[in-house]
Amino acid sequence: MNSLQSLQTVIPGRPHTSYRGRFAPSPSGLLHFGSLVAALASFLQAKSKQGKWLVRIEDIDKPRELIGADKEILKTLEAYGLYWDEEVLYQSNQAELYNEVLNHLQHNQLSYNCHCTRAQIKQSGGVYLGTCKDLNLPAEGAAIRLKNQFPYTEFIDGLQGKVIVNSGLAKEDFIIHRRDGLFAYQLAVVVDDIYQGITEVVRGCDLLEPTARQLTLFKTLNAHQPNYLHVPLAITEQGYKLSKQNAAPAIDNNNPQPALIQALQFLGQNPEPALMKSSVDEIIQWAISNWQVNSIPKKQEIML
Repeated sequence: MNSLQSLQTVIPGRPHTSYRGRFAPSPSGLLHFGSLVAALASFLQAKSKQGKWLVRIEDIDKPRELIGADKEILKTLEAYGLYWDEEVLYQSNQAELYNEVLNHLQHNQLSYNCHCTRAQIKQSGGVYLGTCKDLNLPAEGAAIRLKNQFPYTEFIDGLQGKVIVNSGLAKEDFIIHRRDGLFAYQLAVVVDDIYQGITEVVRGCDLLEPTARQLTLFKTLNAHQPNYLHVPLAITEQGYKLSKQNAAPAIDNNNPQPALIQALQFLGQNPEPALMKSSVDEIIQWAISNWQVNSIPKKQEIML
């Protein structure tokens, strides 16, 4: 028996017999229009397939969090008619599970400690070259890297089609636990997708490239890989994507209809003019009934 099969006792993932999607915001700020586009697309994809739509709060990077943002995010989703089907999962409650997976990888000699700094990696060309892989370095002050045995130099996206990944990046032994003691995004997101039985990930194109690393980790863990569908990013006239880091304005909870209609238009859904005078629930029901993935623009960025 492959020792990795024992991972099923560590992550008791759900059977993949029906559609399960998710929206996973970080509480580093309030939801903006770009967040709404991603949330709406993932919600409509799930509901159009009579599936479950889950919400996960990715709160493992405490220094970047805005106090109370998680509750405001959930209030905003409700104001826009985007109701989740199961209890909200907080990544901050998953530390025990993440540590079990890290121990599993270490036990199977699939990870190692690394003392290289970002400056050193930048000097060597910007891609980590496996410097510490065979040095058996101590854990104190070290990051943990995955031994990348399954590099993905390409994959198929549900909207973008065939995606080619930079070879150096695809083959890199990437960090799964940071030297500051925080769990890396790649580890947490994959473990949680397994744990929640996610069958398709619908999100923005800013996460298109990291998908290759996540596929590598799914393969390493001998776990079911979800499908992926990346929708375009909303950008400003200056070329900046709408993000919390760029101080994008929060969407209005008190008057959600205009932003909902605009998000549907952004996603190529051509909402009927009469919907502007409809309730939020009526707009959402129309959107579910008329959802067409093939109508979403394939451009990775669209100017507002």
